[in-house]
Amino acid sequence: MSDKKVRVRFAPSPTGGLHLGGVRTVLFNYLFAKKHGGDFVLRIEDTDQTRYVDGAEQYIMDCLKWCGLTPDESPLVGGPFAPYRQSERKPLYREYAERLVENGHAYYAFDTSEELEQKRKDIPNFQYGHAYRHEMRNSLSLPLHEVEKLLHDGTPHVIRIKMPEDQNIGFDDMIRGYVNFDSNLVDDKVLLKADGMPTYHLAVVVDDYLMKITHAFRGEEWLPSAPVHILLWKVLGWEADMPAWAHLPLILKPDGHGKLSKRDGARLGFPVYAMNWQDNKTGELTPGFRELGFLPEAFLNLLAMLGWNDGTDQEIFSLNELIEKFSIDRISKAGAKFDFEKAKWYNAEWIKRSDAENLKLKVWEVLKAKGIVIKDEAYLLKVIDVVKERCVLIYDFYQQSAYFFRQPAEYDLNAVKPKWTDAKTDFFNAFISILSSPETYDAAALEAKFKALAEEKGLKAGDVMLPFRIMLVGGKFGPHVFDIAKLLGESETIIRIEKALEAFNA
Repeated sequence: MSDKKVRVRFAPSPTGGLHLGGVRTVLFNYLFAKKHGGDFVLRIEDTDQTRYVDGAEQYIMDCLKWCGLTPDESPLVGGPFAPYRQSERKPLYREYAERLVENGHAYYAFDTSEELEQKRKDIPNFQYGHAYRHEMRNSLSLPLHEVEKLLHDGTPHVIRIKMPEDQNIGFDDMIRGYVNFDSNLVDDKVLLKADGMPTYHLAVVVDDYLMKITHAFRGEEWLPSAPVHILLWKVLGWEADMPAWAHLPLILKPDGHGKLSKRDGARLGFPVYAMNWQDNKTGELTPGFRELGFLPEAFLNLLAMLGWNDGTDQEIFSLNELIEKFSIDRISKAGAKFDFEKAKWYNAEWIKRSDAENLKLKVWEVLKAKGIVIKDEAYLLKVIDVVKERCVLIYDFYQQSAYFFRQPAEYDLNAVKPKWTDAKTDFFNAFISILSSPETYDAAALEAKFKALAEEKGLKAGDVMLPFRIMLVGGKFGPHVFDIAKLLGESETIIRIEKALEAFNA
């Protein structure tokens, strides 16, 4: 690695929701930058104004904030290379496009959309490149005086790169090794559009150069564009400053056939966006991992493991651990299949490992939304600690803990009544007397008293354990029943037993 300070960037287009593949690209950029003491830049590539969506830029920033991947430079925080929105940098791109025309590496093209459409109809697989460029209306095919007149008259035009013939354009990819392309198979991409806005091809090169980007991580789907970008770095005279490239493997559908899409998530019932995204034109809501009940730590952890590992069997990593252990040579070339069950496993593991204090506000919100009023914060923390091992998603805390805050509204009587006897009623009345005594019990002591009483009454402990659970929570679920009783306290446990006995004996 060179002595230059590492600078990486994530450059999304504000055209909709943020796919989990995009967040993984952010994550790998962030990990690499922090591992090497560098800077992570967020740059908004809003050059395609026809696809621009209001609110999408803020949504992207909100997603990164939720994930804890804070940019060092961005449209929000600024930085030494501002502005960080390409639409605000529009004037400078024409300067470089015109320079390419002057040097013979690009040309003006005056073809109308109708002319281009007709050409595509006449020639199957038409490619605007060396084979057909001289048949089109551009500054390579038209006389100089005609080109000058068209420009003088303000005739709409674009600037296209002039791809060389019979050249091998190659580069070293940090993941894939040496990659090369036949220039004859690459068309003359538009660099500057008729509205004066650059395309991605020109803007990404100019901005990476001016912002001193040292390493460029992007998805594998950008590989076909690489020869255009490599050539631009060379013909603009910036080859010595060209960033090192890394094209990340795709995140695949669960069956491994093709790139994971929003439609796959809708079809198979899981999110593919970081957060909920609502299209402000159609009103369509695309669900996100956050709203489904994922912790950001789990979301980042599962994304890191899609295409990367540290060479060990370790699967649970904090962000700091990922920074410490991240290395490019451990990224796979092959695509990674997305497994939603595995994703939920990561979340369950992170819930288990999270301190109750860290989960408190999220759980509080879940319970509050269901009408549960929390009056005692310390009690809530104890409840979280007791039930968190049983939760996969944050919303599971409602089902797993609601009974700690309000008595069961109904009971699973089918699990109790067929085997209910007067002897069991007698047992629980006797157990109420034990709970009413001034002695304080921990969960283990309470369990010992319960089992001793069952033996004294000639009952199997198992025969009264399930009814006891249903008395306290309403059904056959929840953590260890004596942990529940201890947390509820003796008086509340007595109230619930007495109330349940009425229902069981009705």
